[in-house]
Amino acid sequence: MDYLAQGKSIRQQVGRKEHAEFKLNKTRPSVADMIKASDHDRLPKLIPVRHERMSISPFSFYRGTAGIMAYDLSTLPRTNIMVQAMGDCHLMNFGGFATPERTLVFDANDFDETLPASWEWDLKRLATSFVLAGRHNKLKERDARELAFIVSQSYRNHLIEFEKLNTLDLWYMKFDLQTLREKSKSTETRQMLQNEILQAQKQNVEKILYKTTKNVSGNFEIADQPPLIYHDRTTNDKDILIHLLNYYMETLQGDRRWLLEQYHIVDFAVKAVGVGSVGTRCYVLLMMNDREEPLFIQVKEAKESVLEPYTGKSRFAHSGQRVVEGQRLVQTASDIFLGWSTGPAGRHFYLRQLRDKKISPDVEHFDNEVLKAYAKLCGRMLARAHAKTGNPSVLAGYMGRSEILDDAISRFAVAYADQTEKDYEDFTKAMKKGLLS
Repeated sequence: MDYLAQGKSIRQQVGRKEHAEFKLNKTRPSVADMIKASDHDRLPKLIPVRHERMSISPFSFYRGTAGIMAYDLSTLPRTNIMVQAMGDCHLMNFGGFATPERTLVFDANDFDETLPASWEWDLKRLATSFVLAGRHNKLKERDARELAFIVSQSYRNHLIEFEKLNTLDLWYMKFDLQTLREKSKSTETRQMLQNEILQAQKQNVEKILYKTTKNVSGNFEIADQPPLIYHDRTTNDKDILIHLLNYYMETLQGDRRWLLEQYHIVDFAVKAVGVGSVGTRCYVLLMMNDREEPLFIQVKEAKESVLEPYTGKSRFAHSGQRVVEGQRLVQTASDIFLGWSTGPAGRHFYLRQLRDKKISPDVEHFDNEVLKAYAKLCGRMLARAHAKTGNPSVLAGYMGRSEILDDAISRFAVAYADQTEKDYEDFTKAMKKGLLS
């Protein structure tokens, strides 16, 4: 079958220029109502923390409203060229981390909302995040829009490049930070990547131990930093965690299960994470082996993806498994402790090692040139993810070699950034009126 021609034919159903359009659906609920709905079943103590983090700026608000954008995207024409979408694809959900072989790579690093979906949903969310980041960093408007154009151009050009690769070569491809730095022609890119490498090299589990714990009667205990990290002594959380770990062990490979069995729980605490995830049940476990060597494990609640109401239910009944399987599909290498579990009350969780040489670029302090370099990297990484999990020939055929799509995506990103700023104003007004607690 000529998949390139098939992709090109889809332009008859959804033209590339149509991706520039954004119209607000007349039946869209109010911003306050949508935020309230997304607050459902979160820990009441942490909901104000979530709202506070979202209220910092339109850029931070956008990070916590993947569900609102999913609703808006669902009302627009879509190509239905399916990939394993990240679901919450914004520039803060990319970064560096160490593979099991301890190679530092650049990749996507947040998969709470991952689900099969139309490719352009990820690209539009990513491009919009760059416009908002540019505005947040006080760039000129034309420069902010150019960032969205660069993301789309990098995505399209690299996807066309990856379409020609052997399937196995594509799956084995890694974006090694050191190699990226050495091959980069851009001074800004080289410096950004060098900063990431240095940051990662400084990280080790012992430093995390002494930074996040205190010594109590000769034993390590996670230090409380309420309301962001705290011990909840009123619940039977330890029983829940023991139950979780027993289930979780069965989702690991045999060698990794054996490794984890060398450790035992020393302490655990509730931890507020990110922006969109604040208020969901998340724990940090401090574990030790017989040699008093620490291991930190994050236990994070997994809920239904924000995409599911608009794309259909995940084929995985377990939301934690949905996150883990999606992450393994997209990433070139995943955490060896990545697995899932179910709590006694039926809640779904996934588990992973906490802060294992994980680094997030300091985007809010990037200037225009560094943001451009970062936009190219993110576009390239997203192209590889979609080429791996979709049909790259159909995608390449649809997008073509002209800049029609790039121009359309950048126009959409500006329009949706404008809408996000309006939504942010509505959100802050609702906060002042006490409509959101």
